[in-house]
Amino acid sequence: MRRTKRYQVEDSNSLWQIYKTVPFLKVVKNFVVIQIARYTPFLGMKNWLYRNFLKMKIGKQTAFALMVMPDIMFPEKIIIGTNSVIGYNTTILAHEYLIKEYRIGEVKIGSNVLIGANTTILPGVTIGDGAVVSAATLVHKDVPEGAFVGGNPMKLIYSKLEMEKRQIDT
Repeated sequence: MRRTKRYQVEDSNSLWQIYKTVPFLKVVKNFVVIQIARYTPFLGMKNWLYRNFLKMKIGKQTAFALMVMPDIMFPEKIIIGTNSVIGYNTTILAHEYLIKEYRIGEVKIGSNVLIGANTTILPGVTIGDGAVVSAATLVHKDVPEGAFVGGNPMKLIYSKLEMEKRQIDT
């Protein structure tokens, strides 16, 4: 189960009430920083922008590929360990706006994690150390440490033990 905090809304859907939940100027600043980072080929610069302007917690040697889209409303709720790779065009969400409520939750990605291209990570999930998420996966629940997962809906493909055995056999 994802760990999100739920906020009920009345009248219009929650997205119409967006600037009651997050300041407009914060969204503008985050948008500009994210767009610069999405297109820059300099990994160190991306991490510096994310750490200093968006207040994301990012470990050393973590690499964001081209076009990665961190949450524009609550990027400070994204925590990523060291030496992880976030694949091309991945989206990391810390919020979701629904009709009658919106939800906010931290996303925790461990160290030595590989996230494949075009993956979407929903709010409130934890991806354990050493996990591998295949390309085009919808991460809608926690990923165990060392596991290999993939698909939509996401399924466990190999457990940590099975992954270790596969590495020994090769």
